Amino acid sequence: MAEKQVSLPAKLINGGVAGLVGVTCVFPIDLAKTRLQNQQGVQVYEGMLDCLSKTVRSEGYFGCYRGAAVNLTLVTPEKAIKLAANDIFRQKLSRDGYLPLWGEVLAGCGAGTCQVVVTTPMEMLKIQLQDAGRLAAQRPVPTPAQAAAPGPAPTLVAPPPARPSPPPRASAMGITAELLKTKGLAGLYRGAGATLMRDVPFSMIYFPLFANLNALGREKLGDVQARAPFWQSFMAGCGAGSVAAVAVTPLDVIKTRLQTLQKGAGEDTYKGIVDCTQRIMMREGPSAFLKGATCRALVIAPLFGIAQGVYFLGVGETLLDLLG
Repeated sequence: MAEKQVSLPAKLINGGVAGLVGVTCVFPIDLAKTRLQNQQGVQVYEGMLDCLSKTVRSEGYFGCYRGAAVNLTLVTPEKAIKLAANDIFRQKLSRDGYLPLWGEVLAGCGAGTCQVVVTTPMEMLKIQLQDAGRLAAQRPVPTPAQAAAPGPAPTLVAPPPARPSPPPRASAMGITAELLKTKGLAGLYRGAGATLMRDVPFSMIYFPLFANLNALGREKLGDVQARAPFWQSFMAGCGAGSVAAVAVTPLDVIKTRLQTLQKGAGEDTYKGIVDCTQRIMMREGPSAFLKGATCRALVIAPLFGIAQGVYFLGVGETLLDLLG
């Protein structure tokens, strides 16, 4: 079915604004998802709420937003590419105002493929920053007796309890510089295959499902589909996003494990997608592939609901009209 034509600059603006708003709202849940998925031996967190509670206690409220700067910086081109590419592919594949289901799936496939160029380095950096708090929580803390133990030169005054010095706080720029120095550009694209393996099926499920949910009850004005109201676009985005997110959660677990550079004590490292899949299955069982599924649904549903709501409200068109 035909949609109202929107200019490419407006699509890019809509996608960027939608991404910024969505990520700001749901980033703490995304952080919990990453930490839960990376747990192998030592279970630091028992669930999403326990993870968020412990994060706030140990790292403060803004600890829940570790890695958010990377996401907020790169989510604009990522969401803009994803949403704009899907619309462009849909328009190119439409014939006489009609887009068959295979065309909707193919358009979603193209959108998921295009976004990986931005998604992979964004996820790579974000995961290292998000998981740093989990690794710090695994480090042993000295007991009071150990902390108060006298040094090599005893004195008459008892020394104050020694506190372990925290490791230097990682930054996105520092991680990027180290990866480029040691592994080149390929270092930033570690896990690109797993990212593609996750994002392409996600888009193939999400975009056709969203388009059909968003078209329910809408009338056609001539050869153009009437614009959906905000609430319908929001609910369609939430529904399609949650279904697609849960469906590809096993692939997201594999991607997260492969892209995590620093491992905790006794945690596995992986040689590739097949090795990661086999090790998780043998050592943790099939249920490990659904780690963070609830968090992922709670992240993706409002993220894409907000994204599609903003997109179909036409924020980009309005902004271009004001500037023009």
